[in-house]
Amino acid sequence: MDRRKFLQTAAATTIMTSLSKKVSKAAATSTVPMRVLGHTGEKISMVGLGGYHIGMQSDEQESIRIIRTALDSGITFLDNCWDYNNGQSEIRMGKALRDGYRQKAFLMTKIDGRTKQAAAQQLEESLRRLQTDHIDLLQFHEVIRDTDPDRIFAKGGGMEAVIEAKKQGKVRYIGFTGHKSPEIHLKMLNTAFAHDFTFDAVQMPLNVMDAHYDSFEKKVLPVLLKHNIGVLGMKPMGDKIILKSKTASPIECLHYAMNLPTSVVITGCDSLQILQQAIGAAKAFKPMSSGEVSSVLAKTAPAAAKGEFEQYKTTHNFDGTYQNPQWLG
Repeated sequence: MDRRKFLQTAAATTIMTSLSKKVSKAAATSTVPMRVLGHTGEKISMVGLGGYHIGMQSDEQESIRIIRTALDSGITFLDNCWDYNNGQSEIRMGKALRDGYRQKAFLMTKIDGRTKQAAAQQLEESLRRLQTDHIDLLQFHEVIRDTDPDRIFAKGGGMEAVIEAKKQGKVRYIGFTGHKSPEIHLKMLNTAFAHDFTFDAVQMPLNVMDAHYDSFEKKVLPVLLKHNIGVLGMKPMGDKIILKSKTASPIECLHYAMNLPTSVVITGCDSLQILQQAIGAAKAFKPMSSGEVSSVLAKTAPAAAKGEFEQYKTTHNFDGTYQNPQWLG
């Protein structure tokens, strides 16, 4: 390694060590900042606990500890889905929400059903697994096909079931998620507007790579802000794949997503250590300067150019409903 590269590496290491110390110190002191969920007016934690990883641990009690530690530490937003780990993510979260913990949580889960029958059935299963009488935010999961918006809003489609559930008090707010294409997100939003319906929240990948390639940040985020729809940022590290590019640290990834006008940044936590990292990042967060943003984007631009580290956009590896089309109904 030549002298210039050595000095650059040493400087970067010093900066990241300093940042990590600040994050660790923040995790032990202040509380998790809150943000507003669009036009709902609901205040939720700026970092949310992802539900997928909750069902992956071999030790169920460890999953419960992670959820309860998150809630005790000031995280209020919980993410989940009917299909995560064959229902184990919801089952474990339901157990964690006993003993008064449900009152601490803004609970979100997702359904895959595109038909009224499938959507209604999946919602009832989620309510049972989560041991609750209502979901704070119910979202249509994996809106990743050009046909999804029309199916959901068709006569006898999934939206009919969700609207009925809302009238019955089983659902408070309605949203949708997707990770494939900004154009499909825009079609879903426009289909809703054509039916005189405005979603309460929309979930999408927002990270240091997305800014460069088929960008949700550039194409969808402005529409959400225009209509005051809650912005749910997900995949801040691309399920750790972005970290493999060695262009940004976990804290940089989290802070970049938090610096966007997100209501919450949802991140997967498969251990208490990773949970504390997320909590610390939220507590230590300060708005980034334009120079800091430019620096992060400059570092990530070459790796991001072809979507190599955003496999949820460029492959079917993250498409559960592609592998299991029967979930759609």
